[in-house]
Amino acid sequence: MDADHKLIPHGDRAVDIVFDEVISEEVSSRVIGLLNVVLDEKPEGVIGALPAYRTLTVEYDPLLMTYGQVCLFLRGLKPLTGSKESGRLVRIPVCYSEGFGPDLGAVSEHAGLSREEVIRRHTSADYRVYMLGFRPGFPYLGGLDPAIACPRRGTPRQRVEGGSVGIAGNQTGVYPETSPGGWNIIGRTPLRLFDEESGTALLSAGDTVRFEEIPESVFETIVRGGEGLDRDDR
Repeated sequence: MDADHKLIPHGDRAVDIVFDEVISEEVSSRVIGLLNVVLDEKPEGVIGALPAYRTLTVEYDPLLMTYGQVCLFLRGLKPLTGSKESGRLVRIPVCYSEGFGPDLGAVSEHAGLSREEVIRRHTSADYRVYMLGFRPGFPYLGGLDPAIACPRRGTPRQRVEGGSVGIAGNQTGVYPETSPGGWNIIGRTPLRLFDEESGTALLSAGDTVRFEEIPESVFETIVRGGEGLDRDDR
């Protein structure tokens, strides 16, 4: 492992590998690359690893390994020469109608653009999944067009419907389930992003998301078909 990475204890059963103090696709690629190396080479006692913007948290069983042994394993990993990623391209259909996007007008006004232009820009980009958090399966997506970036709502909603697509600052994301939230909601997807029974998420860190506009009629058709948790290979 590169010498400039820091190892920091995370409670009594995990270690944080801390990368550069910046949020970028390059750092994310290094995090995901190391995640795959850890999972490929993990010894008995290492349970798993969780990626974030610039950290990788490695979980271990303290009955099988000590903190020192985990650090020795991590320091012994070969330096990464590339991003050993297994990300996929996931196309997410979104209906941007007024009933599904109550804040689309506010984002449009903030950006000084028409609603149609906000939608065009939101569906024109490919978004990187930096991490999952806040709620199970909630993706934090980077790559938003700066022209449609918008601050979080001043007053969070007590209820945001599952599948809602929102913007907060320079990020966009999708609420996997109904919950409170303060992001600007501009649309909704009929796909299920998280299955509670299996614990399966549609997206993983390192994936690429592409939003595709659909009308309400298609939205309802997909809902009736119960689609979700399907991914296309890149």
